[in-house]
Amino acid sequence: MAVTQDDKALLALYRHPDTREKGFTEIIRKYQERLYWHVRRLVIDHEDANDVLQNVFIKVWKNLEGFREDAQLFTWLYKIATNESLTFLEQQKRKSAVSLSDVETGLGNKLRADSQFDANKLEWKLQKAILSLPEKQRVVFNLRYYDEMPYEEMSRVLETSEGALKASYHHAVKKIEEFIKNS
Repeated sequence: MAVTQDDKALLALYRHPDTREKGFTEIIRKYQERLYWHVRRLVIDHEDANDVLQNVFIKVWKNLEGFREDAQLFTWLYKIATNESLTFLEQQKRKSAVSLSDVETGLGNKLRADSQFDANKLEWKLQKAILSLPEKQRVVFNLRYYDEMPYEEMSRVLETSEGALKASYHHAVKKIEEFIKNS
């Protein structure tokens, strides 16, 4: 899928030396909120999400010149955001020298510490269920459920087959249903 006309104009602005910063600012303005919520659903904490998003945009600034436009700009940005989020979670795991389950418990504690948290509400049960998923299933579920990303695009972002993604999503949904039913 090619880059949209809108994105072509933004990229043209970015690639011209006189309007480079304006082009980049417009790209950020267009995609910042969607990327923030994608990152936030993976790392949970608002401050962590802001830190990761800042790293995403630094990486975008450094690499945008080499963007070939053979995929949508949106797909390329999501790929960077997903990778940065997973890198952040890996660093958290190494930094605390604990198992992934301990990191996930920490994410669950951050969720429960949220002032809006109400364990009886379905949305919070869903969030807890999502946190109980293995990392890859959590990413696939979030991209499909919240971002409504088609499998074809998701396969470009995550560099895996559509069949594997469909299987991951199916398993994630089953685990979430089971979690909610038993909680």
